[in-house]
Amino acid sequence: MSNWNFFTNHGHIIILLGRDPGLTLREISQKVGITERATQKIIGDLEKDGFVKISKVGRNNQYKIAGKKKLRHSIERSCSVDSLIGLINNT
Repeated sequence: MSNWNFFTNHGHIIILLGRDPGLTLREISQKVGITERATQKIIGDLEKDGFVKISKVGRNNQYKIAGKKKLRHSIERSCSVDSLIGLINNT
């Protein structure tokens, strides 16, 4: 079997944060299978482009997904983040 995925690491992270906005960088990194540094960069990308808002809760970050925001590529531009997460989570 080939070693490829349908979603990018950006997609994996947004799906995880949609499921559990309290995940730590370490937990996200382990679930996606990338380094904490790569995870931090991707979350920075998602924040910069308005897909994620980050707030501090004590010593930890809490992530809020911009669920109404549309996906970026022309093929999936009609799909919102909430719709994607709902599809993956089967809700």
